[in-house]
Amino acid sequence: MEKLLEQIQQNAAFVLITALIIVAVAVLARLVERKLPHLRSVTPARRVSIIGICSAIAVVLHILDFPLPFLAPEFYKLDFSEVPVLLGGFFLGPSAAVAIEGIKILLKLLLKSTSTAFVGDFANFFVGCCFALPATVWYHLHKNKTGAIVGLVLGTLSASVIGTLFNAVYLLPKFAQLYGIPMDVLIGMGTSIHSSIHGVYSFVALCVAPLNMVKYGVVSLLTMLLYKRVAAPLFRVHE
Repeated sequence: MEKLLEQIQQNAAFVLITALIIVAVAVLARLVERKLPHLRSVTPARRVSIIGICSAIAVVLHILDFPLPFLAPEFYKLDFSEVPVLLGGFFLGPSAAVAIEGIKILLKLLLKSTSTAFVGDFANFFVGCCFALPATVWYHLHKNKTGAIVGLVLGTLSASVIGTLFNAVYLLPKFAQLYGIPMDVLIGMGTSIHSSIHGVYSFVALCVAPLNMVKYGVVSLLTMLLYKRVAAPLFRVHE
């Protein structure tokens, strides 16, 4: 009985922290957006439809995730669902990017549930926002190709650094706790890939950071290639 109560408390604490961070990210995006000049004005109905389209594409891409076992343990998955998040954010602003990111996770949980005790789902949302917010904010401050490139570079660096540190101090220990896997076992999975991994910080430096750099680097490249090509048919910018 005591063990059950302890598990309930641990899960409740994780849910509370997750909810607080999600609210904080959403509020931050909204506050920053109010300071941005020349945001595109669209009707509420059109805004909702664009967010819905991007969220639907994002959840499909998220479900089609895959591991890179030569780079990180298989419970870390690679997906390109941030591409539609960026497309929507570049068009509508940072708060739309956060909304698409959140709806994507909710739809994924409804369609596929979770395989990481919800820790991976929260991580995907939070690190995705760490990528999307700097990228979209900078782009809306400098609406040109150079601004888009600089924004995507800033987003990639932000997601890689913050995501790596957050994995070390919270996400990885919480995953081990909620999933019931000793940290030594998780570290051992990393050691089997990189022999120089002997602790949580070497684990995130050699597994998590490179994976984030690859993921958001590819997402940035795809965004640059696709935005102008899909904006007109998808968002009807010619109107």
